Amino acid sequence: MEGFIMLLQHLFINGQWREGKTYQTLLSPYSGETIAQVAIASEQDVEDAIDGAVEAFKVTRKMAAHERSAVLGKVVELLKERKEEAAELIAKEAAKPIKTARGEVDRTIETYRFAAEEAKRIQGETLPMDAAPGGEGRIAYTVKEPVGVVGAITPFNFPMNLVAHKLGPAIAAGNTVVLKPAGQTPLSAYFIVELFEKAGLPKGALQVISGSGKTIGDKLVTDPRVKHITFTGSPKVGVGIREKAGLKGVTLELGSNSAVIVDEEVDNLESIAGRVVTGAYSFQGQVCISVQRVYVHERIADTFTQLLAEKVSNLRIGDPLDPNTDVSALITEEDTQRVQEWIREAESEGGKVVVGGEVEGRVLKPAILTGVPRSAKVSSHEVFGPVMVLHRVNSIKDAIEQVNDSMFGLQAGIFTKNIHHALEAAEALEVGGVMINDTPTFRVDHMPYGGVKQSGHGREGIKYAIEEMTELKLVVINRNEQ
Repeated sequence: MEGFIMLLQHLFINGQWREGKTYQTLLSPYSGETIAQVAIASEQDVEDAIDGAVEAFKVTRKMAAHERSAVLGKVVELLKERKEEAAELIAKEAAKPIKTARGEVDRTIETYRFAAEEAKRIQGETLPMDAAPGGEGRIAYTVKEPVGVVGAITPFNFPMNLVAHKLGPAIAAGNTVVLKPAGQTPLSAYFIVELFEKAGLPKGALQVISGSGKTIGDKLVTDPRVKHITFTGSPKVGVGIREKAGLKGVTLELGSNSAVIVDEEVDNLESIAGRVVTGAYSFQGQVCISVQRVYVHERIADTFTQLLAEKVSNLRIGDPLDPNTDVSALITEEDTQRVQEWIREAESEGGKVVVGGEVEGRVLKPAILTGVPRSAKVSSHEVFGPVMVLHRVNSIKDAIEQVNDSMFGLQAGIFTKNIHHALEAAEALEVGGVMINDTPTFRVDHMPYGGVKQSGHGREGIKYAIEEMTELKLVVINRNEQ
């Protein structure tokens, strides 16, 4: 790890480690200690990275499907060999509890494996031209071609797996990538670069530049040589990207205040409570599909609230490298202060804190709130912290109406034994994904993933992201006599 840390004062441009001229001090969110000095890219560095990606595309667009698949497959094998090292890196830079970080590495391996498989399945179709008058004697087919340079901008909360959801489909399709990782978590991105380099990815096909979001992001979004932007982050930034991107392709995975409905007809309420707690507080609630709003039928609300409170009180807080830790520090102290302010605001509007909400060291204790108005920030906005808000409902229709009363629509869940209620929720919930008898936090890495409203545009999931990162070309052959 020490040899790798030395490289963190460099950028990875055109297949080479380039020493930075200015640096960012990276601090542990949990301890406040210095982790590393990370290079900050200049405008010239960004220009050089795009130049290199454009040049490398001349090579990657001609790579056979089996060659692209082999590179991704080699990354899978290399990452499997260094799983624990990768998990520790995530835990240090993001304060993600180590057991959760290990889970992220396992998912990252799966994501690259799916990408290796999908690289061999990118295909078009034939068209029956004689279905239209004048089409007789013609053969037509479509092919999917890589778009070119993909600009990838990734968040801190899944610094390896969400990077994989950008790199995997882009490389599987034959594109090149300029990656801008989150300011707090660039180490994971540089770690992955090292694996791709060893896996034989052509020089310049992957550029990684850390630093200012404005310097790097604005250039990627506005430069006409970058053909597609894939971004995960806040709605405000996502809207700005959409406005600046012009006609280039854009995939946006933005915010959420994900909800779960607990119907009165359910089995094993205690088990459901455990799953909801896991969905709400995994990685301190810093997950786009973290359970934030819970709509529980009034007949079981008191019992369910008590079960949740008991389970939340048993969560272990502390050092992310401790294997017993469930919850650690939020990504910045500013975020801790913000979440506390939102909790106090909810209390001032009539809400009650059932459990949690205090700060111990740098860790905000997981909180449950009840009696909160719909308009309070902890309910209507994305908290991105360890906060769950319980709302009582009197029917499935009431629950669905309240879930839909949101600017967001990423995923939602419902627990019920009533098939009619399940299907009503599946049909009526205004979200990108409905999880029946599960929390909205459920995700596996090959499924289509994305939202409606202010939760984004386009879909991730390797097969579906490849669709976003390729262009459809039609070829028509006239067999009629000339």
